Amino acid sequence: MLIFAHTGITLGAATIIADTVNRRPSWFASLSHYLDIRWLLVGSLLPDIIDKPVGQYLFRDTFNNGRIFSHTLLFLIIISAIGFYLLKKHHQKWMLALAAGAFAHLVLDEMWQTPQTLFWPLLGFSFPTEELEGWATGIWEALFSDPRVYIPEAVGLVVLLVLGVYLLKRRGLVDFLKRGRVS
Repeated sequence: MLIFAHTGITLGAATIIADTVNRRPSWFASLSHYLDIRWLLVGSLLPDIIDKPVGQYLFRDTFNNGRIFSHTLLFLIIISAIGFYLLKKHHQKWMLALAAGAFAHLVLDEMWQTPQTLFWPLLGFSFPTEELEGWATGIWEALFSDPRVYIPEAVGLVVLLVLGVYLLKRRGLVDFLKRGRVS
């Protein structure tokens, strides 16, 4: 999955859940009552923000993989525990929004298909290696030829465009950027 799929599908799923719980007519406004959408979007990309540079560039000779530490349940448990602590002690929800986005990322990446990574370190201390030569070219080609790539990207882009149009029509873009709220 790429940027639009991770962010858009995560946002869409979270809004549907919030709308179901809240039963309000405005999807995005309903979700923003529960959490700061900006943190949810960052969380939906967080595993790649951390692991791609570390595993594919900085320590390529060691890992040779863009899905390492932040693509594990251990990482998710740690940021969720911090999130629950911050919620209980300081009434801050931002870390839980980040964790929810990271959880969606692991689901969208189908990490259960790579249990050695998902359950690290329970199944060993090493990560599977990947062939990274031509990685960027392969992703670019898949974006236009593989429905497992271009369909989620299109769906995610549509969700993000709907949010963008919604914010522009209601003149709420500045409020969203400043506070993560949708009115």
